[in-house]
Amino acid sequence: MTISIIIPTYNEAANIGRLVQELRHYGSAEAPEILVVDAKSADGTAEVARQAGATVLPAPKPGRAAQMNHGAAHATGDILYFVHADVQIHPDFVATIRQAVAEGYPAGCYRFRFDSKHPLLRFNSYGTRFKGIMSRGGDQTLFVTRELFGQLGGFREQFVVMEDFDIIQRIRRVARFLIVPQDVVVSARKYEHNSWLRVQLANLTAFSLYFLKVSPVRIARTYKAMINHR
Repeated sequence: MTISIIIPTYNEAANIGRLVQELRHYGSAEAPEILVVDAKSADGTAEVARQAGATVLPAPKPGRAAQMNHGAAHATGDILYFVHADVQIHPDFVATIRQAVAEGYPAGCYRFRFDSKHPLLRFNSYGTRFKGIMSRGGDQTLFVTRELFGQLGGFREQFVVMEDFDIIQRIRRVARFLIVPQDVVVSARKYEHNSWLRVQLANLTAFSLYFLKVSPVRIARTYKAMINHR
């Protein structure tokens, strides 16, 4: 089983080189395919990614869901592994993902911990041990077999935010989903630019609107108005 790693980016020059190098180092024996789908970054993200050894694909349209679908359409692997640019992956990701699929889990994610010692963020991290959909997120990285991804029709591109929660919910309706008992390391930059409470309220609002079946456009507009995205 081969793995294709898909990374959507927008102005991630500070992170993408380090991530691609980690992926190549920890996956060196398997030489996994690394596809960076860049949405016209102005900071040289694409060039940094190329120099680090990734294949760079220009995004045909903005939006993380559209970027990840575009990467999946060009991927050659049997397993698709979606990773955010500011995540530090687990060193055993290749063996762990292959084992999960072999054991009958066609999709799954990792738990996470933040690159911060803030006590409330440690509480957030602990919550990712549990199965509830509100404990999930794209920062945890997501692996899914190409076959299942195709059956689901990929990410729903109308979701500018909540695209990860949406696809995980759809996966769980038709297949087994594994929460890998290992951590990836997630950037706390969103919390550094906002208060912990502000981010939690924004997340709760987005979830509430999602479950009330409010339009994805309104969810995205409301969420972005509540968060400082520096």
